[in-house]
Amino acid sequence: MQQRHRDRMIYFQEQSECTRRYVIPYIEQVLPVTPNLRILEIGCGEGGNLKPFLELGCQCVGVDIDVAQLEKAKQYLSDYSHDEKLTLIARDIYTVTPDEIDTFDIIVLRDVIEHIPNQERFMHYLKGFMHGESVVFFGFPVWCNPFGGHHQICRNKWLSHTPWLHLLPNWLYNKVLQWGGESDSTIKALLEIKATGISLHRFERIIHKEQYKVLQHTHYLINPNYEIKFGLRPCVLPKCLQIPYLSDFYTTAMYYLIEKQ
Repeated sequence: MQQRHRDRMIYFQEQSECTRRYVIPYIEQVLPVTPNLRILEIGCGEGGNLKPFLELGCQCVGVDIDVAQLEKAKQYLSDYSHDEKLTLIARDIYTVTPDEIDTFDIIVLRDVIEHIPNQERFMHYLKGFMHGESVVFFGFPVWCNPFGGHHQICRNKWLSHTPWLHLLPNWLYNKVLQWGGESDSTIKALLEIKATGISLHRFERIIHKEQYKVLQHTHYLINPNYEIKFGLRPCVLPKCLQIPYLSDFYTTAMYYLIEKQ
């Protein structure tokens, strides 16, 4: 397992830097990020994506089902812990209602939608936290890309560096992970991701069904995350290679900005 998956502070710093360099500038192509804005991050984890928004003076709410991660967020964002600008909620998003936290100008889901079961239900529920001018940012790895199954978290170096390993049938994938010496918890997590990973076609079908409008979207051949993690410059996938279904296999990340119609 890579060091960043053991040391969550490293992961927090990587998230924060990538949001500062890429996510906020991407959002600002549509909506300037100013101190008066209210930001909701769903699946905020340790809060790395929230930090750059807090630095800009935004009012931020982070929701995550993982209590341990929220405790780390309180520690890592301790400079803001007594500030009315930050609220952290350790609950399932489906138990949080707009009556409790109101609506938001920007909603962020970064490397999260691929972990959410029943994405159709979620995309409908999300509207409750939006007003007429809200925008939602999605950044996620496309399921069929070389490491779309998140198996880079494996301790076994061969498994963590083998592209498209997650596309094996469930029974064989399970056996290979066991053979590689992965823990039951890691195998369980990877099989859960296999059940919820999302393709471009399905994501777009869901947002069309729920009558969202796509403000902009970008295919990345090299994920912006990779600059912080591996020193690789982000690379947008050329239009000529954005082939339906086929491009799922080499699009390492998608960025979307959407709004309600």
